[in-house]
Amino acid sequence: MKTGKLSLKAILFDFDGTLARLNIDFTLMRRVVLELIGNYGVPQDGLADLFVLEMIEAGGKRLAETRPEDLPAYRNKAYSLIEAIEMDAARQGDLIEGIRPMLAELQRSLIGTGVVSRNSGAAIAAIFPDIHQYCNAVIPRELTSHVKPHPEHLLTALHALHARPETSAMVGDHPMDIRAGKEVGLLTIGVLTGSSGPEILREAAPDIIVNSAPDIIGLLRRQPLPRS
Repeated sequence: MKTGKLSLKAILFDFDGTLARLNIDFTLMRRVVLELIGNYGVPQDGLADLFVLEMIEAGGKRLAETRPEDLPAYRNKAYSLIEAIEMDAARQGDLIEGIRPMLAELQRSLIGTGVVSRNSGAAIAAIFPDIHQYCNAVIPRELTSHVKPHPEHLLTALHALHARPETSAMVGDHPMDIRAGKEVGLLTIGVLTGSSGPEILREAAPDIIVNSAPDIIGLLRRQPLPRS
């Protein structure tokens, strides 16, 4: 394990599993989207194992080849279906302990904070209605052309924060967050509050693993900061 003094200027956070517990039923999401794709007469082969947003896009590309006039209605219906499931989860969800104090401490330390989430802005606001008081940039899926793991999602947030990758970090509970952060050149911090499980998260090889996002404050206070 390497050690080195680090001065972070910005930290990006995943939302579901990192800042909040939503317990979204992704199995149900995939099922309703696959059913919708089938209702439009689009072949479903090879789609079932995709993440749901990628499933919607892949189904849309197939639909565009034969019935392009139906594409706007399909996309609207697909996103309405998954947002309804997200909102059901949000109504039963809550923030992970210590999130507001952590974000407030980062603000006092003049560290920019951003959220990059594949969730909708409405679902985020349902759990964290005052998020803009604590985060300088919030980029849900509708505010980026390409969601993570595409680098554009993270780069959009960094641009909003006027931050550079080499002085920024990505915090998340899923290997996708770690891969996206590494591709952009960020320090990557994995948290164990999500559903991925510690072994799967470790396989993604984040630079640092902590139990939960608020533990970051202790890392920032300790020098030198550990990096693997």
